[in-house]
Amino acid sequence: MRLAIGFRPTNDDDWEGGARFAADAEAAGVDVITTAETWGYDAATPVGFLAAYTKRAQLATGIMQVASRSPANIAMISMALNAMSKGRFICGLGASGPQVVEGWHGVPFKGTQQRLRETIEIVRIISRGERAAYNGKYFTLPLPGGEGKALRSGAKPTEFPIYLATLSPRGLALTGELADGWFGTSFIPEHADVFTTHIAAGAAKAGRSLKDVNLQVAAGVVQFSDDVEKLIPPRRPGLAFTLGAMGSAQHNFYNDAYKRAGYDEEARYVQRLWLEGKRDEAAAAVPEEMVLKTNLIGTEQMIRERVRTHHKAGINTLAVQLEGSREEKLNTLERLAAVVREESSED
Repeated sequence: MRLAIGFRPTNDDDWEGGARFAADAEAAGVDVITTAETWGYDAATPVGFLAAYTKRAQLATGIMQVASRSPANIAMISMALNAMSKGRFICGLGASGPQVVEGWHGVPFKGTQQRLRETIEIVRIISRGERAAYNGKYFTLPLPGGEGKALRSGAKPTEFPIYLATLSPRGLALTGELADGWFGTSFIPEHADVFTTHIAAGAAKAGRSLKDVNLQVAAGVVQFSDDVEKLIPPRRPGLAFTLGAMGSAQHNFYNDAYKRAGYDEEARYVQRLWLEGKRDEAAAAVPEEMVLKTNLIGTEQMIRERVRTHHKAGINTLAVQLEGSREEKLNTLERLAAVVREESSED
């Protein structure tokens, strides 16, 4: 099992400091470094910056929003980043949600699964060096009735894995059918089948198996401590935000995932409190069990057990968050890396 962390600049937009930390994290055992994209910085540009500071770790967009770019543009970006990183790039894609797609990009949030499918197919056509000829529901290349013709990329053909960030059953099935990997969130390993059943079904449709899809999931914050009770309250507001604010009242895919994992009543209640503006009450309503099962916090034995449970669920990569000073983060990372190595070797 591998380890992943997210990349961000340190205080005051110190990108160089963030990249130096990423290099130190790579030396400490990190295998994948991802960049985020919401409505601030984009996910692709920082990957090029990271490529100059790192040597071994894979660098992933986690994720590029497909609504903001044409498939050809995604292919161009990916081919450039794969070349800059000397073959270490992971093209992470996702549909995002209606609040971002319609509010930020001004694009209708509809047909998301088909758009993802067509985007992946076009990206692979272009990156293989084939002519960009495609006839889909949302994308047709070249544009009919115009002066364009089917072009072939002027860049050197290349291959890179494509991961999808999906949560709905249809999106998960699409991941199994077409993607090389999955970026999972709202994940509890004891209920992994909520996700993997659909991924496996999609994989079977394409003549593949679940093992052909690299499963990378968000495993939360890592904190080693014997004072477990002290660790729980600071984690509640983040979960309340996910359950209540990561989407609208009609579309919150993160909340829906937790409901499918057995937290239906709790997820609905926290969301209702959040939408009513009762943020403190929403945080207090997050169950302690949910906090412990969505983070790697507690004694070393507790964390070891969480790592073991993820491993048994078939997870290939744990994406973790680190807190504290630079030295504290690296010490925590080295300690976790040792645990992951030991638990991964016991098959």
